Amino acid sequence: MTCPIGLAPTGILRFGLVAAPEPTSFFVARDAAGALRGVSVDLAYALARHAGLPVEFLVAPNSGVLTDALNFGEIDAAFLPVDAERGKRVAFGPVYCLFENTYLVRAGCGIQTIAEVDRAGVRVIGIAGTTTIRTSARLLKNTGIAPVDSVERALEMMASADADAFALTRDSLQALVARVPGSRILDGAFHQTGIAIAVPNNRPDALADATAFMEQAKSSGTVRQAFDAAGLRELALAPVAADR
Repeated sequence: MTCPIGLAPTGILRFGLVAAPEPTSFFVARDAAGALRGVSVDLAYALARHAGLPVEFLVAPNSGVLTDALNFGEIDAAFLPVDAERGKRVAFGPVYCLFENTYLVRAGCGIQTIAEVDRAGVRVIGIAGTTTIRTSARLLKNTGIAPVDSVERALEMMASADADAFALTRDSLQALVARVPGSRILDGAFHQTGIAIAVPNNRPDALADATAFMEQAKSSGTVRQAFDAAGLRELALAPVAADR
């Protein structure tokens, strides 16, 4: 494929990633050699190959940083959870993965259900600038949710009993629960959405290129291979456009 100027006006695909202690369908992590690994990084490399572009990464502590970077034109693309507020600032292409939000609760807090999180005095935390924290803040009526800058910091607060509940995606929490001894993931979900490729607003050629790649990546098996390589063999792909 000829280098699409709409997708990468500098001639380098500047791609945003979010780091966490463990890789998931969205987060990336570094291996013992320092190399990035995870579904997002595999798909970013696949997009760069498809476009015939070199790639460089901006690795951020949360998705809010990437939303800002896209909005200001500092990166060309990223994978981000979809929500209406974020959609005012970036342009979304196809969703590749559907997920649900729930809570990790610490041992001894007495919380058994999602409804019980919404009690006065329960200390709830979420990652700043994310779909998850915005949704949880909107739904919680009897308590609030405090922002933290990174997954690593949230896990530290849960392990030290400085927080009672941590809002995040279920598949991410499944990869992280062992980091907080005695904690558990609550059944059910308080929100469901998807992870999609995103590009800056007002770049229709970039959106068209990213959309075409993602639909091809889903139908060709590229996304499935990235899931399997990350150990996410049970995770379902979002349907391709023709299947909807």
